[in-house]
Amino acid sequence: MPDSTVPGDRLREIRLLRGLTQEDLAERSGLSLPTVKKIEQGGSARIETYHALARGLRIRTSQLFEPGDQPSRRDHADDDRIDLLPMRKAVAPALGPGGHLHVETVEIEPDLDQLRATARALDEAYHRDDYVTTSRLLPPLIRSAHTAVAHFDGGPQHVDALRLRSDALQQAGRLLTQIRVYDLAQMALRDAMRDSAAAGDVLAEAAAVDLQGWALVRQARLDEAEGVALATAEAIEPRLSRASRDELAVWGRLLVRASGAAARNNRPAEARDILHVARAAGSALGQRTGGAGYKSGAFNQLSAAYQAIENHMIADRPDRVLGMSERIAAADASTSNTRHRHLLDVARAHVALRQDGDAEDILDALHEESPDWLRHQQMASEVFADLLRKRKRLTGRQRRLAQFFAAA
Repeated sequence: MPDSTVPGDRLREIRLLRGLTQEDLAERSGLSLPTVKKIEQGGSARIETYHALARGLRIRTSQLFEPGDQPSRRDHADDDRIDLLPMRKAVAPALGPGGHLHVETVEIEPDLDQLRATARALDEAYHRDDYVTTSRLLPPLIRSAHTAVAHFDGGPQHVDALRLRSDALQQAGRLLTQIRVYDLAQMALRDAMRDSAAAGDVLAEAAAVDLQGWALVRQARLDEAEGVALATAEAIEPRLSRASRDELAVWGRLLVRASGAAARNNRPAEARDILHVARAAGSALGQRTGGAGYKSGAFNQLSAAYQAIENHMIADRPDRVLGMSERIAAADASTSNTRHRHLLDVARAHVALRQDGDAEDILDALHEESPDWLRHQQMASEVFADLLRKRKRLTGRQRRLAQFFAAA
């Protein structure tokens, strides 16, 4: 979460301008008085709590984080599991005079086919939630891509080398966002966009913008996330009758990203309107899936429905979450990340409705299926913490989950 000093000060300032007491704000937001007091005194909170406060104050959530020029604090450090120095050296290498990247001259011409095969293998490792392997092998791939771009400069294979480097940097940005190393993630995605633009690959550039939106949302930079996703979606909007699957998918992904940002920013009407357009992309796809070859991820006709469920949870409507989730098979999600994220929303809804056993079943299943993914999900640890508050004595399964989240 962002540095809590800014939202605490802003919360008190706006509350006083509204003529509200702390008790008034707690009642209007559906929160406890101690929670309001804690945040105003500089304590941290989850984004959903800030959203509830913004709803009570009738402001955008992002207004609680203005001014936003203070450095963010990461609540989760991965330095104990993942050595980030090689990644930093690959993504943010030292530059020489004129801002030029220094790469070693190679005697053997870079093999782009082999490098692309390595990139595909790392993409598969990421989707297996094998973040340690991915983080170890991405830096040498990126360094090789730097070498290839320099080696083929001015030649017929230069565009292919740029596309390869953009792919590798997008993989890095995606991984770094997942493990919450946002500064480095945005460097990687910025350079990936530049490479895609230089290669004339509009969809790859848009996919990198979508990944950037994910990083921005996780930093509560909601206005920026919505704005850049919408602007890019407008720039690449396809003709539905002629669009390819990938064009529809990348466009739809951007709209879903913008809707989620708007929902978190206490703009429910805008979130609904954007999602209505995203459904058009899904309808045009029909039973097909598109975008699997782009790092923003696959998209299908259910992608907008999953975002609608998430938006309902953001708006504190757990009954709608469970009602809609019963009509959608989680196994039909376009990506494993979408499916897992959806299940966490369902778990949160169960907790909100005091259906603790159902929520615990979901967490336990995710722990068994995707522990490496789960350990990086702050929402999961928060849901489990809510469950533990109601317990005086832990079961064996609860102790196992408690040990897992403590280690994570």
